[in-house]
Amino acid sequence: MPRLPIFRLGREPEKPAMPEMIAAAPSIALEGLAVGIDNLRHDVSLSPRFVEAARAQIMRLIVRHGELQELFSAEVPQKSQQGGPSWMRKSVAAPARNSTEKADWKPLLAELHLAALNRAKKDENISLDLLARLAITKFLRTEMLQQFAQVLERCRVLLKSYEGMRHGQGEEFRERVAAFQVRKKIILRKTGQELFERLREIEKETLARTRRSFFGEAKVGNPKAAEPGSQTLDSYGLFVNRLAFSEDGRDDYLCAEHYVMLGNWDRDPDRYSRLQDIVWKFIRFLYGEETLGETIDSWICAPENARSLVGTGTPDDSTAEGVAQQERLTNWVRLLEDEQVMECVIASYHTVPLLNEYAPRINPQQLKNALISRPECDRVERMIQEHGKLSPASLYAAVGKVAGCRGSERAKVAARFLQDFSQYHRDLRRLEALNAALDSVNLVGTEKLRELSRMNGTLYEFFLPEEQQQPEEDRILRHVVLKADVRDSTRLTRTLMEKGLNPASYFSLNFYDPVNKLLGKYGAQKVFLEGDAIILAILERSGEPELAVSRACVLAREMIEIVRGYNQLMQRSGMPELELGVGITLQESAPLFLMDGERQIMISEALNESDRLSSCNKRARKVMESQAGPFHVYVFQSSDPGASANPEDSIVSYNLGGIRLNEAAFRKLEQEISLVPLAVKLPSSAASDKGEYRLSSGTVPVDRDIFRKIVVRQSRMPRINLEDFSILGWTDRNYYEICTDSAIYAALEKKKGAKA
Repeated sequence: MPRLPIFRLGREPEKPAMPEMIAAAPSIALEGLAVGIDNLRHDVSLSPRFVEAARAQIMRLIVRHGELQELFSAEVPQKSQQGGPSWMRKSVAAPARNSTEKADWKPLLAELHLAALNRAKKDENISLDLLARLAITKFLRTEMLQQFAQVLERCRVLLKSYEGMRHGQGEEFRERVAAFQVRKKIILRKTGQELFERLREIEKETLARTRRSFFGEAKVGNPKAAEPGSQTLDSYGLFVNRLAFSEDGRDDYLCAEHYVMLGNWDRDPDRYSRLQDIVWKFIRFLYGEETLGETIDSWICAPENARSLVGTGTPDDSTAEGVAQQERLTNWVRLLEDEQVMECVIASYHTVPLLNEYAPRINPQQLKNALISRPECDRVERMIQEHGKLSPASLYAAVGKVAGCRGSERAKVAARFLQDFSQYHRDLRRLEALNAALDSVNLVGTEKLRELSRMNGTLYEFFLPEEQQQPEEDRILRHVVLKADVRDSTRLTRTLMEKGLNPASYFSLNFYDPVNKLLGKYGAQKVFLEGDAIILAILERSGEPELAVSRACVLAREMIEIVRGYNQLMQRSGMPELELGVGITLQESAPLFLMDGERQIMISEALNESDRLSSCNKRARKVMESQAGPFHVYVFQSSDPGASANPEDSIVSYNLGGIRLNEAAFRKLEQEISLVPLAVKLPSSAASDKGEYRLSSGTVPVDRDIFRKIVVRQSRMPRINLEDFSILGWTDRNYYEICTDSAIYAALEKKKGAKA
């Protein structure tokens, strides 16, 4: 009976505690969604443009991997064109593999996913995004089989035109079609892997960051911090799974390339079920026989546990944990040897380089067995010799490597195998959860059923932005006003004129023209232009992503950065510098408009408030400019007994190179993106050290592949003596700043790098 050695002879020094295992149970739950007309599944309709493009792309991939380009590009006799089905009368030339094909397909795939994510954010229900991901995955998997059948039918129709031709091109085409049918599993695997690569790319480049920006780490990145019922990152791991487009996850080529190739037959000692039992036995030996199978299964679904247990195969014996890892690794190697699977594991890894040379002419399992069994090696050798064009040299070299794997090399292989098996086990569990979730999705195929489901309010439609039906009124829900005010414009103008320079061109080149180039990027429009200020607005309409405040914040920060960049050039030229103050105000309603001829004029209370937020008191500037530190906005309440009864009249503002928000804009910003509390070490200053403030950071999606960081400061408003600006106490009022100082963002990046 297989045994595990227990090294407990005599008195031993106290050992470190066993590693704390991470539990992972892949699952997905669609919460808050209505079931469809069959009362069992969720009805979904996908973008017609996406569906058409996806079918064409999948057909191109199948034709390419099936090596049928030449057949499809062959001239089709006129008689066959007239008598064949309708799709045969169209061009059947299969395009070659090129970058244009990928470029056309990938953005469309990303656009549909982003549209679903924006809808989920609008409805504050991440299950909508999960439903869209499930529907797209189900559609692509279904289309792979249907398009393979379509391509095969095309081949049969084409071959009819060559009936009676026993030799030449007709015979060659018939052989190709026969090989196409035989290689069905290989072709579908390669097609599925290309689809997976595109999905993984857009997840990494765009979707993951956008999702975190919308919903934060608590809901989609940190299961421990997730609220009850909220989705976690594990749900999205189901889609970024290399086995997602495989038939059952048991594919020799996929396992060999990305995991470890296991046996397929009941007689194989390294079949999956037996190896799973061996891993369970090892964990029960370490953590106790009473450990539940359900618990062990969840531990194996976290590959990082394997590294914690046995390391990478070369533990550091200078530490207590390294010695413990070495002992566990020795036990693991001994168990694999006792169970007579160690040689199979070693052979699995050495089989991978042989696949490109010998497969699919020789079955991957035959190649693996040939490395450890002499009779199997002789049989494979004969097969290689019968083929004629192949050499057995690589096979002999691999046999020698397997036989020569001893000592520390075996330990490295065993450690790698435990991690690879854990990763494969996790992805199999993810595939099982994905398949179960796909059964809950009904891709409504006919217009009649779609209309019925739509009438009952149970149809979930995921369209591209240009396909979405526009509301009867392009209704404005709310608007944000941004005012950028130039400080001391009168003095600046006088200085320029004294130098014989043109103030108008100076303002235009260094301020107005650069800002104009940003408007389209952020969906902003110009409201008003003064000699020393510019007023912009971002209108938030129904059906659009609700990101007006966050985009206004990034726009304002970019305006500040542009002006600072120009100031560096002006300083070297001996020219005066521009100084800005920016105010951002949200109003939870649409603005009013009046017409001056053909020109619209906006009427809004936000205009006046943004003017107050962007202002800078001259006395406050004189006092604060030397001690403002990394912050550029300060707001005080004067205790002057002669001040007006209106609290706003007693407010003293300092805004030099800063961005100030009103409270409504800050509350809306908290809804638009996830703001995470930030604790960074900042340069000290007299003003910032005295103040009570909190910093938060967030990521704003500006475009599909463009994300910008912002840091928000929330600070209490002090009550001061206006004579010397000494602090007398603190009010209950807060003010809000979008930080613009480069030191703050440098500290943020430094902290992020240290955490990584």
